Amino acid sequence: MQSKILSRRDLAFLLYEWLDVESLTQRPRFADHSRETFDGALDTAERIATDLFATHNKKNDQNEPHVVDGKVVLVPEVKAALDAWSQAGLLAASQDYDYGGMQLPCTVEKAVVAWCKAANIATAAYLLLTGANANTLLKTATPLQVERFVRPMLAGEFFGTMCLSEPQAGSSLSDITTRAVPDPVEGPEGERQYRLAGNKMWISGGEHELAGNIVHLVLAKIPDAEGRLIPGVKGISLFIVPKYVLDAEGKPGERNDIVLAGLNHKMGNRGTTNCLLNFGEGQFKPGGRAGAIGYLVGQPHQGLANMFHMMNEARIGVGMGATVLGITGYLHALDYARTRLQGRHPAQKDPAQPQLPIVEHTDVRRMLLAQKSYVEGALALVLYSARLVDEQRTAPDEAVRTRAGMLLDFLTPITKSWPAQWCVEANSLAIQVHGGYGYTREYNVEQFYRDNRLNPIHEGTHGIHGLDLLGRKVSIQQGALFQALGEEIGRTVARGSDVPGDVAAYAEQLDAAWRRVVEVTQALYGAGDMNKTLANASLYLEAVGHVVIAWMWLEQAIVAHAGLARAERDEERDFYRGKLQACRYFYRWELPKVTPQLALLAQIDTTALDMQDAWF
Repeated sequence: MQSKILSRRDLAFLLYEWLDVESLTQRPRFADHSRETFDGALDTAERIATDLFATHNKKNDQNEPHVVDGKVVLVPEVKAALDAWSQAGLLAASQDYDYGGMQLPCTVEKAVVAWCKAANIATAAYLLLTGANANTLLKTATPLQVERFVRPMLAGEFFGTMCLSEPQAGSSLSDITTRAVPDPVEGPEGERQYRLAGNKMWISGGEHELAGNIVHLVLAKIPDAEGRLIPGVKGISLFIVPKYVLDAEGKPGERNDIVLAGLNHKMGNRGTTNCLLNFGEGQFKPGGRAGAIGYLVGQPHQGLANMFHMMNEARIGVGMGATVLGITGYLHALDYARTRLQGRHPAQKDPAQPQLPIVEHTDVRRMLLAQKSYVEGALALVLYSARLVDEQRTAPDEAVRTRAGMLLDFLTPITKSWPAQWCVEANSLAIQVHGGYGYTREYNVEQFYRDNRLNPIHEGTHGIHGLDLLGRKVSIQQGALFQALGEEIGRTVARGSDVPGDVAAYAEQLDAAWRRVVEVTQALYGAGDMNKTLANASLYLEAVGHVVIAWMWLEQAIVAHAGLARAERDEERDFYRGKLQACRYFYRWELPKVTPQLALLAQIDTTALDMQDAWF
């Protein structure tokens, strides 16, 4: 029976037939691996996701975290699932052997993690935050900090968070006011420690009893000699602030001065605690001094740059989370459409004839095909981005590593935001396929929609990523990142042009779309006024994102065309034909939407910019 969480066949197509992850085993870091070991990790992930994550997804949603006697209470199945994942070694799947990891390629690791995200995004969040926290510290922390905090996180003994936003400063990090004052008392082995005071809002995983400790990565400002905070982002530093201060043996000891001020009650992702945390209130005073004990990560005033290691990884993770929620919604809708009997073909007027499965109705097929084109296109983009990470880290040629980094930098806002927009739309269509039943809590698709609606908001809103794409990524390095993407699209177009039939036509269509993007981008930058240029940044993100997904579909179509030619079984032929039909849908129904969007962008429209508050 086909899983309704993810499609292993589609993962195999993307990993092995398209991205050729087996070739990575020729590199020293992955030399111990093979397709067998990759599939073994995927098998384990699928089993744990199916047996332990998916089974409490609805219970998690219906029984939100709550506070009893000062402690957060979660349904017990959450800890059981997290422990099983950690004990299987999957939390450290891509890490070095020295840290207890498997040294899986990032591409495979993202596919592994996709299983728990699709099965239960709220429970999976604790793992994903911890992994991103650990990766940040591995890049920026001291060996002592790695030993005391990272190793326990990778073993699942501690969990981690990221504490950026504050009640008065959401995405505007330059306005944070959390302070970090040097403490005259030395930390372990003479490490300089600080005392932090301030408030942090929207902290996912910020308080719970799931692990022996919570390692908060906190952005704060160190006052100058006169006690003033440096304005702007340049004054921000990054600190490790654990829930429990570690003793001399590295074990959780005294409670740090961190107080849970309240839990936020969310539309979806209800099983992930989301907290307002107060640091340095004086409720807990280790050593008799108020303030939460923290340890500086890296150099002072480099906090945002250091935190971006975590933020960029989290953004790709958000793209994956949005994608797989769209996929599982699509698979649920497909299963429902194949089993739900209703109506007859328009030409069939005899009410005595049996009703049809609704998948036989053209409009239902349209909605399913739209979902398929969105979610499988998005999955291709996320895994392609992960493959760029592998190239950036392990390619033997420095030029290849550099180019992969450029492509990854340019694509990151799209990898985060396009799935977060269009896979939510896929979830909406999944509800529509179910009809009235889809709008009830008895069916899973309404929860998938609610859970996914967070993704256009967190880790940078859609608007912020539009500003990043058009305002920074297009222009940095004299447009080299933008040019690199155009060259990659051009290579795909050239390959697609050699494939007879529809694929060659798609290549021509993609080439024309990208050329138009280049023209419009030049026009936007020729406006001479960045306020006007960036007034339509969100629309630019959506239009370019659609062109990028069309590129992903042309890549898949080239591989599927070859696969269909050699397929011997009906099941395989059906799979490849499904790929080609989804590509056809995207090129006929979706890519044409870009034409009027680019036309509007070329006008450098100021309608929204010119609107005044009083006119609303």
